[in-house]
Amino acid sequence: QVLLVESGGGLVQAGDSLRLSCAASGRTFSSYAMGWFRQAPGKEREFVGAISNGGGYTYYTDSVKGRFTISRDNAQNTVYLQMTSLKPEDTAVYCCAAAPSPISSLTARSAARYLYWGQGTQVTVSS
Repeated sequence: QVLLVESGGGLVQAGDSLRLSCAASGRTFSSYAMGWFRQAPGKEREFVGAISNGGGYTYYTDSVKGRFTISRDNAQNTVYLQMTSLKPEDTAVYCCAAAPSPISSLTARSAARYLYWGQGTQVTVSS
């Protein structure tokens, strides 16, 4: 069992930056790949990015490449999503999720791959 708790969301203006954190419980955090997904009102859940269990590989959806960066600190059982140059279309509830390793560029994008999910944190970007 892995419990995930996100934090760091809020209301920002377009062009601002924000860093989300996802704290995980348990001693097996380093064995899981971690992903970030988001869901805007009236839209389907969308893959944002993922990081391998060791942190050596990252994957992103095209719309956030070059703006968002995922990192992790296995000693602190935490994964981060650094978001820069935020746009109003980035407004959504952001959730982190844990998937058994390994993941690939293809499997990282599938929500079905992830076993554990956090409750999410709201990010609102005003224009």
